[in-house]
Amino acid sequence: MGAGKSRVGGSLAAALAVPFIDTDQRIVARYGPIADLFARDGEERFREIEREVVAEALQEPAVVALGGGAVLHPDTRADLEDRTVVLLRVDAEAVAPRLAGGSRPLLAEGGLERWTRILAERAPVYDALADIDLDTSRRPVARIVADLTGRLGELS
Repeated sequence: MGAGKSRVGGSLAAALAVPFIDTDQRIVARYGPIADLFARDGEERFREIEREVVAEALQEPAVVALGGGAVLHPDTRADLEDRTVVLLRVDAEAVAPRLAGGSRPLLAEGGLERWTRILAERAPVYDALADIDLDTSRRPVARIVADLTGRLGELS
């Protein structure tokens, strides 16, 4: 959360001249705000919806930004095995202002401390899936995208 998936993903897609899909945005377009979905139907139902949207998005030739919890589903992890996965990291100091005033349901109670716990819980999964690992804490999006395109070229 707060690493810049949407901004970096959109810019990367533009640089590669391919479509960009933000799975959180697709969920919002179909079901309404994620915070409302969590409040109305709970996290379990949200994860079911997220899985459906992610599976659909991964069938399209595009740069796809997944919500941070999407990889908790084993089918999503399996779907990612034959794809290039980019992990965007951000440190707590840099993420704090990015999260301020947001409506992320998992951070509604606990804020930055909760973000830190969630990251620690998910880190082994993120690390196992990542082909490319980049820190976005204090770097402009254009520089991150330039690094990414170079790294993607090396993997081809």
